[in-house]
Amino acid sequence: MRIRFVDAFTPRPFGGNPAAVVLLPNASAFPDDGTLQQIAAEVNLSETAYAHPLPDGTPDADWALRWFTPTTEVDMCGHATLATAHVLHTTGTATGTIRFAARCGILTATSHDDGTITLDFPTAPLTPIALPDGLPEAIGAPVLSVHDTGPHVGDLVVEVADEKTVLALDPDLPAVARLSGRGVIVTAAAAEPGSGYDFVSRCFFPKVGIDEDPVTGSAHTALAPFWSARLGRTELTGRQGSTARSGLVGTALRGERTLLTGSAVTVIDGELLTTL
Repeated sequence: MRIRFVDAFTPRPFGGNPAAVVLLPNASAFPDDGTLQQIAAEVNLSETAYAHPLPDGTPDADWALRWFTPTTEVDMCGHATLATAHVLHTTGTATGTIRFAARCGILTATSHDDGTITLDFPTAPLTPIALPDGLPEAIGAPVLSVHDTGPHVGDLVVEVADEKTVLALDPDLPAVARLSGRGVIVTAAAAEPGSGYDFVSRCFFPKVGIDEDPVTGSAHTALAPFWSARLGRTELTGRQGSTARSGLVGTALRGERTLLTGSAVTVIDGELLTTL
């Protein structure tokens, strides 16, 4: 069984966010959850994606898709969906727009001539909330606002003063893990106009085995409406990550749906020596 490591939301190897992709082209169902979780723990990337084709004539979707962190299954993952679509397209397994059936609903991935892929995801519902106890201390910075992102994303969007603050964060990860929800998305407006991006973010999810996620597609389903409301534009570009590893996510807010556009590159193509 092939397993591929793909760097997502970057056009170059060793950037963006790596995901493992396991295609099950001859399967009609997923293997047992324990096996899927063990492989994801062994891989130890932020997400391992598994996909199998659905029967011809299945309404709305062509492939079933699931995602696992090293410790748990998640409802929604952008970068591993981008990575899966990239593998399906580059191997000739699928063409055109791919429709995925996932825990968060139907997702689509459309490949473009320039090599980028656009994902169609549900927009996260944002709800302003009171400052949770211990949040500034957990992230190590003063907080301007906090929003809940609803059940599928399950994070807190935390606004801080500026880009410099975001890039300098050194959070208390055990304290972050004690907060409600999956983790925190810390964000600020871009420091310089014309920098190639409109806002910055970093994401910390120690509760699900990911201390810092380099580039998080699902987070941008919340960041897109958050920054569109502040900047007055529906099409924006987000930069996520510290100086060590980062990526760009193009966002287009379409009401209840958010389009996420990025590139991907396969960096490892190997064999999974276990039976699925």
